[in-house]
Formats: sequence, C-alpha cells, structure tokens
Amino acid sequence: MPKMKTSKTAAKRFKKTGSGQLRHEQQNNQHKFESKTSNRKHRLDRDANVHSTDEKKIKRLLAER
Repeated sequence: MPKMKTSKTAAKRFKKTGSGQLRHEQQNNQHKFESKTSNRKHRLDRDANVHSTDEKKIKRLLAER
C-alpha cells in the first residue's frame, strides 16, 4: 500500500500547535479593511482553533496518524 500524501492545499491553510491542536486563519481577514473597525481587524488577526468535528478529516489530509 502506498504512503498517504499530504494535501498541499490543507498544509497551507492549517497549522499544528505544539500541543497538537489545529489552527486556521479566520475568515473576513483578506480585504475591504476600510469598512471594518480596528477592534474587529485586531480580533480577526488571531488564528482560531479548528472545530472538533473537523479535526479527524483535516488530520487525514495532513497525513497524520
């Protein structure tokens, strides 16, 4: 059986923390910053945890067992 390959699109979107959690960049943080408040932009700048129901799928895309 061949090895599982890492999904390169998933590898660019998700990062694994030192404790093993998966993080992703939040939505609404790419453009149209003029209409967003500075407080909102600051909050969106932080990464968010991946939802627990999606972790199994994403770990499989990252070829982690």
